[in-house]
Amino acid sequence: MTTKNPIQRFYSIIPAGGVGSRLWPLSRASAPKFLHDLTGSGQTLLQDTFDRLVPFAGSERILVVTGNAHADAVREQIESLSEANLVLESSAKDSTAAIATAAAILMKREPDVIIGSFAADHVITDQKAFEAAVREAIEVAATGKIVTIGIKPTEASVAFGYIKTGDVIDHTAEATAREVVKFVEKPNIARAKKYVDSGNYLWNAGMFIAPAALLLEQLAKSEPAMHEAIMKIAENWDTPDRKAVVASLWPALKKVAIDYSVAEPAAEAGLVAVVPADFEWHDVGDFAAIAELQSQGRKGNLAVLGNAKVLADSSSGILVSDTDRLIALIGVEDIIVVDTPDALLVTTKEHAQRVKSLVDALKATGHSEVL
Repeated sequence: MTTKNPIQRFYSIIPAGGVGSRLWPLSRASAPKFLHDLTGSGQTLLQDTFDRLVPFAGSERILVVTGNAHADAVREQIESLSEANLVLESSAKDSTAAIATAAAILMKREPDVIIGSFAADHVITDQKAFEAAVREAIEVAATGKIVTIGIKPTEASVAFGYIKTGDVIDHTAEATAREVVKFVEKPNIARAKKYVDSGNYLWNAGMFIAPAALLLEQLAKSEPAMHEAIMKIAENWDTPDRKAVVASLWPALKKVAIDYSVAEPAAEAGLVAVVPADFEWHDVGDFAAIAELQSQGRKGNLAVLGNAKVLADSSSGILVSDTDRLIALIGVEDIIVVDTPDALLVTTKEHAQRVKSLVDALKATGHSEVL
């Protein structure tokens, strides 16, 4: 039985993966969105995420999971990250493999560890409210729950999944955590309005806090073969056999999101709680979202990120530049311009989500040199 309090058991995990195809041509396979400063903060999204998590247990208790291709960039951006806390994936396998492998490695090192998973590419502006929500989640997780943080909706959005909430778990005045009835996929607009109007639904921000042992027990029930392979990888991670074991087991791991492999079945079993939070949260899904976030470098109604020389007349939207060339805009509204040395994107806020389709078309036509 552990004698440590919950916060002493806590370890943060940052899954730093995904290409961010809706942010092409700025976000590429070799330099995905979490390695960029997309908010004008002066730091990348990854650096902001790391700093956001330091107050819980210190920088030495934060582990980053990323691809081999991004290892050097992650090391450069987070100088305080130890090699023991950098887990490199040989290939992308979605969130279950990333988070469960990290949890299993940490549990091997500390059997009573409580882990928290926080995506590398989210933006949260209210640190105090974020810390309060996570600290409550850690306390609830210590009672034997998988806990998620649900964002109180500000509108009927179809961009996010939802969490249907049940009764308050602890009926003390300070408690906010509730039972999770179920997780709901991204709805259509009519259903989203019903969810928001009911007051019983929260946005699913994809943050999970849980005892590592409990998370892995749930994975064993839903994906036994995957669980077995991940436990073998963890068993050998801190040994000379790591490379051989990973090479033999990692390629066959199933690609599945942790929502499906752990969160949803655990909710059906009554094992999931949610801490409602009303801090501002963004997943920076496309350039329209960045335009809303960007508060620095404005020229009238035009948000500017990067070093471009800009002349704008009667224009609005966002300009993101990886070059220093002069860009002139006249009489265009809600425009998106993304200028890089080898590719130029011009679209509008209304069509920002369609950038992913363009990337799919580039893949299909063999234009891998710009991806």
